[in-house]
Amino acid sequence: MKSDFTLAFNEILETRALSKEVVLEALEQALVSAYRRDANIGSNQQKIQAQIDLTGHPQIFVEKEVVSSIVDNRTEVLIDEARKQNPDCELGDMVMAPVMPTSASFGRIAAQTAKQVILQRIREAERDALYDEFIDRQGDLVTGTVQSTAHGVVTLSLGRAEAIMPKQHQMPNERYKAHDKIRAFVAEVNKSTRGPQIIVSRAHKDMLRRLLEYEVPEIYNGQVEIKNIAREAGYRSKVAVAALQEGIDPVGACVGMRGMRIQNIIKELHDEKIDVIEWDPDPARFISKALSPARVSGVYLHEDIDHVRTALVVVPEDNLSLAIGREGQNARLAAKLTGWRIDIKSVTEAAIENIAALSNPPLNVMKIKNRELVTEVERILEKKRTNRPVNPEEYTTLTTFVNVAQRLVLDQRDGIKRERQSLLDSVRPLVPAEAFNMPIAVLELADDIVKALGKIETVGELMVRVLADEQGLARMLVANKAGDDAMEAIQYALDDLVIPEILQAQEIPAPVEEAPVTPAPVVEKAAPVVEVQSEGTQPIVEEEEDILRPAFPDIPAPVVEESQPREKRRTDKIALPEVEEIKAVVVAADWEEPEEEEGADERLSDKRSGRKKKTKVKKAKQSRVQLVFDEDMGEVVAKRRRKGNRDRGEFDEFDTDEEF
Repeated sequence: MKSDFTLAFNEILETRALSKEVVLEALEQALVSAYRRDANIGSNQQKIQAQIDLTGHPQIFVEKEVVSSIVDNRTEVLIDEARKQNPDCELGDMVMAPVMPTSASFGRIAAQTAKQVILQRIREAERDALYDEFIDRQGDLVTGTVQSTAHGVVTLSLGRAEAIMPKQHQMPNERYKAHDKIRAFVAEVNKSTRGPQIIVSRAHKDMLRRLLEYEVPEIYNGQVEIKNIAREAGYRSKVAVAALQEGIDPVGACVGMRGMRIQNIIKELHDEKIDVIEWDPDPARFISKALSPARVSGVYLHEDIDHVRTALVVVPEDNLSLAIGREGQNARLAAKLTGWRIDIKSVTEAAIENIAALSNPPLNVMKIKNRELVTEVERILEKKRTNRPVNPEEYTTLTTFVNVAQRLVLDQRDGIKRERQSLLDSVRPLVPAEAFNMPIAVLELADDIVKALGKIETVGELMVRVLADEQGLARMLVANKAGDDAMEAIQYALDDLVIPEILQAQEIPAPVEEAPVTPAPVVEKAAPVVEVQSEGTQPIVEEEEDILRPAFPDIPAPVVEESQPREKRRTDKIALPEVEEIKAVVVAADWEEPEEEEGADERLSDKRSGRKKKTKVKKAKQSRVQLVFDEDMGEVVAKRRRKGNRDRGEFDEFDTDEEF
């Protein structure tokens, strides 16, 4: 007969859909918490473990110190008892010793603690199990029951979990009522404190992909591949398919016999129109098929060097509205499906534009080479302006004229593209190779600028564009609405860029062997000149000029560049008086060189980066040299005033013979 523990244990496993290990771990954790509460063990430093077998018999082990006599039985155990569990233990060791209390001996508070821990752990385990279940189903279809609709959000019941369908994921032509069963696409699964947050969608384009995989065995088996899907939920969708095995019609496989397969999908999506198109590696033919059911007269492709792909599609006059679709829906879906920017024009409109451009190159050559064709087109357009009927043959003539003109335009654009590419290739070697491995994100540009740059994904490519075609880059930024200061921001970012390769090239080279030292040239000092401005002013000594003489006559003397003459404070020059005429000590008062004004801090701000730079103007040092008449020597000597913190005399003497 099964025990009560076994019955309760199995009931939890069935109702909660949990594994045995998870439930046993929750019970063991509950016993540990209950024992801590019952034994009043508040510290988590002491290890406590619990073990429960499938019969429901619990056992608790507590970490204790091996001692010879017990002072506190909660933390100590006798060596004889410890050796029953661990025969090799010694005094002072820490062992896990079993304790006698079981769940039956716990008090009311401890039992309540155990109950709360068990419920909490089981709820956490259940939330984790639900998350693991639905994270694997992300990107798949699920069937749920509508529970409620509040504030535009639909709540679905998926069994043990709930999902929400926000407004943007709902189909505009559907109304959801309680207890309705619907299929939805699992778009996102997130973890939260209240369980997994599941977001489903019926407007996602991948829902149509999953429905096709379920309804078309060839897609599920890999014989037919879905290349791309363009969808406007509730209204119309376009699907491009391609056969991966010879002998299979991809469009026929998706449509099914008498359209049964595609009709099941249309019914599931509440009569949403679905166009199944065969994918073609030729972009012109693929665009022509993508605009179905409209007939196309010509497709002219132009791919710019900046990877801006534009297709001019010319359609007959009576198919223009069909090609554009209601509110441009057909053209918009075709552009999403093909990845090309599509410009649709009628044959008459294209012919009128080309006739108006005949006087400009490259269409001016058609006046000579295709004179009869141009004359005929002008006659047909004149009939069109006067509302006279135009027969199909004349429309064919217009189509031929447009085809010839557009070929000339495309040839001219291809030539310009080759010239630009040649210019970029010539500049490319000037850019460091490391820059082509740096993503554009390192420049920390604004999001609108990064979006406007389009396919320029590396710093090197951006530097090439700035060096070779700055004006073209500026036009592209303006066309993509990046802002007036986008180009300036890019230049600032490139100026502040640090490329590791350049830094490595600028490292200080290793020291080389020193060349033999040649004797220094002999330097002679010129006599000083004293300047005075007027009577009563003190004389000053002009800075001495070094005269270099080579040590060896065969070696030419080095050329000394004269420094820019500074502004003189005194203009008149006089020679020193004779020594014998000097009767008293002539002391030259201290004079100062002109001080540069201490410049105010100049702050340069970068409006994009916010950095500031600061420059300082150093203050000129004051000269403290004086001319003094020495009575003992009988001549004028130059002396320098000592700094105030020196303990010696007031003046230092120069070597007179050397200085004068």
